Amino acid sequence: MVDVLALKKLALLGAIHAPVKLSTLDFAKHIQASPQTVSRRFQSLERKGLILRRHMPGGQMVSLTQKGVDLLKKEFSEYRQIFEFKAKPCRLKGRVITGLGEGQYYMSLDGYVKQFVKILGFRPFPGTLNIKLDEDGIIERRKLNGGIALHGFKSHQRTYGGGHVYPARLGRIKGAVVIPERTHYPADVLEFIAPINLREKLGLKDGDVVEVRI
Repeated sequence: MVDVLALKKLALLGAIHAPVKLSTLDFAKHIQASPQTVSRRFQSLERKGLILRRHMPGGQMVSLTQKGVDLLKKEFSEYRQIFEFKAKPCRLKGRVITGLGEGQYYMSLDGYVKQFVKILGFRPFPGTLNIKLDEDGIIERRKLNGGIALHGFKSHQRTYGGGHVYPARLGRIKGAVVIPERTHYPADVLEFIAPINLREKLGLKDGDVVEVRI
């Protein structure tokens, strides 16, 4: 189990921005533990690749790695879900449009697919239904907050960004709205995923008006 408390205290002391000088005795006071316990926790965090240490007279220089920072960001996102997310009904209307063709690629990546299965309970069809929102839909989209965190990941030396997922329905079909942190689409385009090919199932074509209920 990762010692999130120790990692959080290190970040609060500034180790998330630059190496900070610490002694096990000093840090023990921050987490109310013995110096021996601190030493074991530091070793564990270092083995997991969450911190870097450099020993020096009178203590050690400690800093968080990117992996450590990402873990704290995940914790932050999950706490936001607990305290900020409100299940408020939201209706977004717009017209079906042809996307850039990237949805099929991203929806087939294991790093995303496994998260979708865990979050939504289904494996999404490889592709997104792209909807150009009307004026009311754009306003409603801006009100969205919270959502379920979709975490970024690395694969084959490439980094893929995260985002947020909002369970939703299009008609009677269960799916979700995905809002990536990084996207090539403007703010008036919504990406909807489902376990089936929506264009084929519903006979949709460009220009058709649809409504998504979040």
